[in-house]
Amino acid sequence: MALISARQLTVQMMQNPQILAALQERLDGLVGSPSGYMESLPKVVKRRVNALKNLQVKCAHIEAKFYEEVHELERKYAALYQPLFDKRSDIIKAVYEPTDEECEWKQEDEEELTDEMKEKAKLEDEKKDEEKEDPKGIPEFWLTVFKNVDLLSEMLQEHDEPILKHLQDIKVKFSDAGQPMSFTLEFYFERNDFFTNTVLTKTYKMRSEPDESDPFSFDGPEIMGCTGCTIDWTKGKNVTLKTIKKKQKHKGRGTVRTVTKTVPNDSFFNFFSPPEVPENGELDEDSEAVLAADFEIGHFIRERIVPRAVLYFTGEAIEDDDDDVSKRIGKRLMKRMIQTMTRRYGPSPL
Repeated sequence: MALISARQLTVQMMQNPQILAALQERLDGLVGSPSGYMESLPKVVKRRVNALKNLQVKCAHIEAKFYEEVHELERKYAALYQPLFDKRSDIIKAVYEPTDEECEWKQEDEEELTDEMKEKAKLEDEKKDEEKEDPKGIPEFWLTVFKNVDLLSEMLQEHDEPILKHLQDIKVKFSDAGQPMSFTLEFYFERNDFFTNTVLTKTYKMRSEPDESDPFSFDGPEIMGCTGCTIDWTKGKNVTLKTIKKKQKHKGRGTVRTVTKTVPNDSFFNFFSPPEVPENGELDEDSEAVLAADFEIGHFIRERIVPRAVLYFTGEAIEDDDDDVSKRIGKRLMKRMIQTMTRRYGPSPL
């Protein structure tokens, strides 16, 4: 019998819920477990260690101030970026036609082409343009961006795509100076048959201060909650709901009737209706998972998609981001998967 490779063995192990549960149990036992060294220290040394911890708490508060100033810098530079983003939007929407000089872009592979080959390629491109109708702006720009990014394409359903063809721009607005830290994603739509809104918004409220009960966990601003908006759907066009028919049997008479029910439907536009965070901050596991993914998506759109949209449209930015995104959310998703498996199948007998 051929030996099983390490890779195959790993795959088999990760598909076994009992092994996953046992692994989680071992990890839970390792993370944060004291070595016993601290307990062995003399009382006078422990006292000095406590002094170091107090210094560390002060460091955390200084770090929080640092991130507040970073937010102010983001606000300042957002105003400098915005004219460029506005021009990008005008080109996409065909409000502005860029000049020949603005359209000049030297491809890396052009260096190896002879003048004759360049002229031939130019003629072929012109012939293709003549055969097609002259498109306005850059059609389906944002829809293409979404479809090119795994994190966003997983949210898209087939019935979302006709709507997102009308998406014309996405902007990021930061909270004003002196206001609580937050940012808002604004999705601008041209007139369409699906809803009457011209702008859909999603606001993320953040906090940049250490938690008094656990100051050492501070690792920069965290999102405390988010607020969507009401979408004014045209009658019969709400893709976040679907109608199903269900047969019901009357207990007494035994007759069967068909009942029509409206139930939630998978859609990108559920993004604008996040779970509400109660005042006590406690959420059930499903809501917590939805919000965790929502926060990742909101940050990703703000930090990557809006500033570098053209590179996601062409696909040039995707390869670089694959590893970064995986590192950032992969561990969290894997941990949640293991926890789900543990709840479903119970603790491992191993």
